[in-house]
Amino acid sequence: MNLDLLDIDSLHQAYALGTLTPHALIEHLIEKTRSDPHNVWIHRLPDAVLHQYAQALAGRNPDQLPLYGIPFAIKDNIDLAGAPTTAGCPDYSYQPSRHAFVVQRLIDAGAIPIGKTNMDQFATGLNGTRSPYGACLNAFDPRYIAGGSSSGSALAVALGYASFALGTDTAGSGRVPAAFNNLIGHKPSHGWISTTGSVPACRSLDCVSIFALTAEDAERVLISAAAFDANDPYARAVDGHGFDFGRAPRFRIGVPSAQYLAFFGNADSEKLFAAATQQARALGGELVEIDFSPFLEAAKLLYEGPWLAERYATVGNFSDAHADALLPVTRKIIDAGRNLSAADAFRANYKLAALKRRCDAVWDEVDVILTPTAGTIYSVAELEADPIDLNTNLGYYTNFMNLLDYAATAVPAGFQANGLPFGVTFFSPAHQDAPLLHLASRWQRHSTATLGATGHPLPNASTVQGLPSGQVKVAVCGAHMSGLPLNWQLTTRGARLISATRSSADYKFYALPGGPPYRPGMVRVNQGGAAIEMEIWELPAREFGSFVAGIPAPLGIGTITLEDNSQVQGFVCEAAATSNAEDITRYASWRAFLKNRG
Repeated sequence: MNLDLLDIDSLHQAYALGTLTPHALIEHLIEKTRSDPHNVWIHRLPDAVLHQYAQALAGRNPDQLPLYGIPFAIKDNIDLAGAPTTAGCPDYSYQPSRHAFVVQRLIDAGAIPIGKTNMDQFATGLNGTRSPYGACLNAFDPRYIAGGSSSGSALAVALGYASFALGTDTAGSGRVPAAFNNLIGHKPSHGWISTTGSVPACRSLDCVSIFALTAEDAERVLISAAAFDANDPYARAVDGHGFDFGRAPRFRIGVPSAQYLAFFGNADSEKLFAAATQQARALGGELVEIDFSPFLEAAKLLYEGPWLAERYATVGNFSDAHADALLPVTRKIIDAGRNLSAADAFRANYKLAALKRRCDAVWDEVDVILTPTAGTIYSVAELEADPIDLNTNLGYYTNFMNLLDYAATAVPAGFQANGLPFGVTFFSPAHQDAPLLHLASRWQRHSTATLGATGHPLPNASTVQGLPSGQVKVAVCGAHMSGLPLNWQLTTRGARLISATRSSADYKFYALPGGPPYRPGMVRVNQGGAAIEMEIWELPAREFGSFVAGIPAPLGIGTITLEDNSQVQGFVCEAAATSNAEDITRYASWRAFLKNRG
């Protein structure tokens, strides 16, 4: 077993075969993390504590713990019992008595925490240089920034110190570092992962995010991490995602029209994004140009509006009492929220509501939107020389995401001529995390050769099941088919056509009396049947009850066997109702019957 192969599948296989133990992996990581040239860590757990976590797995079945023996890192604004939480400010440090809700979930699933990672102080920045523990240095070239504020978490994964890491994302902190270090960075739907036990930046917007080597790994972690926490007032239950555009052969993908694309003089990024749009087309995406202006207007509210007051509400008292404890740039940003009024907040919320209405209208035209994650990358020296304006540039494509309540996945998308990674982001409305990660998985198979900065190749794809679709498939054979009189009863409920198929060859088919609308009936028989033309539609489960309630006797919903022997819910008919019906089995198709009937 190559101990540097830290993707979850590789570790699971090694544990299952007995070629690796948690103790052996921990000992390897202890040696690997003794030096820290990239300034990854604020607090790496002591060796003995790491082995205690490994020992807690002794005698446990690896197959019964989804994250058995999987090492992970934690951004230092998220509590890990036994380690200080500093939020990137030594004078703010406190010793939590219990794990953050999400950390406890992951440990209960078998994961092993390695330590607390470096960050932009109080999660205020997108670059990773705003830390008294040292600027985080890019995994590919230490002259460049690692991205922030979850910089150390991204580096821990990219450098092979952890299989995954937790960050937080308010303005893009879980996505920009992923782009700069060749990783998956998933910002879940707001409220899916509890923020109980974390130091807020903007409490109403904050999301705990996931850095991983592969999209499948990110989904596995999300499945273990996402749980409703009644103690988190912003928590919400995981909901069904609906249409899975990530696994669909065809889907609609929005791309900002050219006048809204910004690369800040980086020609390589511009070329790589152009290539990414073609890659999206190759995966089955129908490109749709969108008006990106309302998204950009919303983004400005985060740092030019009263959400700065929310940052001040969290640490303003500390900043006022310990002004010298904060870096000057951090203090400047937080102090800007001191004098904003409640009226300012209401005005901004009114503006955001209007902008969200405009932004949400695009989802009638597209399933997912593709943008660069960041238009460019800067050297540490460049960023330190111009810390405000260049940081603002980094948030051009990210700052609106949480304000608009969207989910997003950052994915690798090639390398610039100087060897630095470039990334793109897919985003969609809340609760569509699974389709985003499924699309990210397909994307990785086509455009990513290596994992982080490890040089190791991408492992074979695997299928992850667990997040609910919230969808129900139903087979229709008559007036509900495409273009026929009752199809609106599906389409107005948000249903989508999945496939055209046939039933198994043991159904009789009848034209029932009455109408319009005219309806057929299917009855399963032992002999004399045929394979009947059908369509498979998928509609939200919450709409299924009202759809079924509108079906008149003698029709109902039952189990239909298809020609491939799979089964699906679909229209069936009471056998007694066929005594006065016309047998049209010979047509094996409602459309064929209607055509011949004239």
